[in-house]
Amino acid sequence: MKILITGAGGFVGYRLAQALLKKGSLADGEGKQAPISQIVLFDVAFPENVDARLKCVKGDLTDKACVEATLGDDTDAVFHLASVVSGGAEADFDLGMRVNLDGTRGLLDACRKLPKPPRFVFTSSVAVFGGELPEVLDDGTTPNPQGSYGAQKVCCEYLVTDYSRKGYIDGRSLRLPTISVRPGKPNLAVSSFASGIIREPLNGIVSVCPVAPTAKIWLLSPGKIVDALIHAYETPSSAWGVNRVVNLPGITAVVGEMVDTLRKIAGDKIADLVEWKPDPRIEALVMSWPAKFRNDRARKLGFVADTDVESIIRGYIDDQGIKI
Repeated sequence: MKILITGAGGFVGYRLAQALLKKGSLADGEGKQAPISQIVLFDVAFPENVDARLKCVKGDLTDKACVEATLGDDTDAVFHLASVVSGGAEADFDLGMRVNLDGTRGLLDACRKLPKPPRFVFTSSVAVFGGELPEVLDDGTTPNPQGSYGAQKVCCEYLVTDYSRKGYIDGRSLRLPTISVRPGKPNLAVSSFASGIIREPLNGIVSVCPVAPTAKIWLLSPGKIVDALIHAYETPSSAWGVNRVVNLPGITAVVGEMVDTLRKIAGDKIADLVEWKPDPRIEALVMSWPAKFRNDRARKLGFVADTDVESIIRGYIDDQGIKI
């Protein structure tokens, strides 16, 4: 089985690749475990010292020839994670449309040319929701994005569903919660602060939080995201039916309580490195996102959330080998 991961130079994509290497196989269309023969990483840049068992292809998602050459005629599985993140898509409309929407359409068209329809997992976002929302969203809530990133993601969901209906791919789209805690440096994602208020203080660095302590976010750890991506791939097509989109389960986290939990774990000196300086632009986008769901369908499909914020923070500390 040959696997392609787009956006694999990022933390989640690379972590997914490592998890697949460790697993060694994936369920095929008949539900039987098929050995993984090759994992191809596709992105504009990669981290240093990439595992030698992984093949890296540096390229632009909108480069049709490069995408088709990377897929070849033997790709069985596609995990499509590549995108311009929320803040970047909002700041540069044309770039977001070119990469997030046109790039995804191009990738789907390239998959359509394969001799055998690949199984295709797409990472969407809870940013597809916005506007006037119920206190608790459920599987019937209609997307109404209030930002370009969310609009591009919901368009791609419809494409994945329609290409699946036509039999060109076997697709499934996962609406991801905010991911925390991401290692590394801050990025242009509007939700980047959700990692920064934990990661930077633990590294002895001041973190400026652009939203109020009362702000709420729908949260999931990187480990649970990777588990969900693999589980989505291995869940048989019959379980998805005609609805190829699912809201992943998460936990409702109050930003101020996240810092309080950090204080409980690491002490006042660490937690006091968080500075509260609300940014109206960022706050408006974050407040437009849903923070609480009923995930009946996701749980029926077997997706799992984290237990609580404390387990997320402690998991990050253990994973990074941080001494408290």
